[in-house]
Amino acid sequence: MGQYASFDANDTLEEQVKNLADEELLDFWQETQQLAKMLDEQKPTDVEYNPEYERVILQELKLRKCYTGQF
Repeated sequence: MGQYASFDANDTLEEQVKNLADEELLDFWQETQQLAKMLDEQKPTDVEYNPEYERVILQELKLRKCYTGQF
């Protein structure tokens, strides 16, 4: 499992995701999926889930697959 990495507050989500190791990126994706599921199950939901995380993570996974042929 990945470990918490500290990032500069000015780093964009895209920059942070690019700096994660493969396992950390997959862990982050899994955690966002669990969070989304948990938020979907809440009634009423007073917190909105931002699908931007998922888009950025999947985009980075696709780029890594193109460059390395992994995943």
